[in-house]
Amino acid sequence: MADLHISLFSVAAAALVNLWLALRCGKARIDGKVLHGDGGHIPLQRHMRAQANFVEYTPFALLLILLLDLSGQDGWLLGLSALAYFVARVLHPLGMQADHPAKTRQIGIGATFVLLLFWSVWAVLVALRLV
Repeated sequence: MADLHISLFSVAAAALVNLWLALRCGKARIDGKVLHGDGGHIPLQRHMRAQANFVEYTPFALLLILLLDLSGQDGWLLGLSALAYFVARVLHPLGMQADHPAKTRQIGIGATFVLLLFWSVWAVLVALRLV
């Protein structure tokens, strides 16, 4: 049986980050007294968008991590890159609360794009049996 410790860690981290983002939405909803939708409440809109952004990118990241893990690419590079992804996905929503372009948001989305590209290329190389 395959040792999927990197994939398991990644899925657990994704669930925890998503829960954190959901709790932030819930708090903003209560603070803004918004029952449905976003009620035009800017902080709630930002929290909702941050969670949606996480949900848009993370399934692809998890699939790539899992498939690389299953294909035997479960070394330090996959583990560190997975950790970097989740650090980036925490930085991004922190920056989304600012009224100006925030470095944390830029670093978060930039790292997300780089890592998704990196894992995609890596997966193609594995599929072609070049690594």
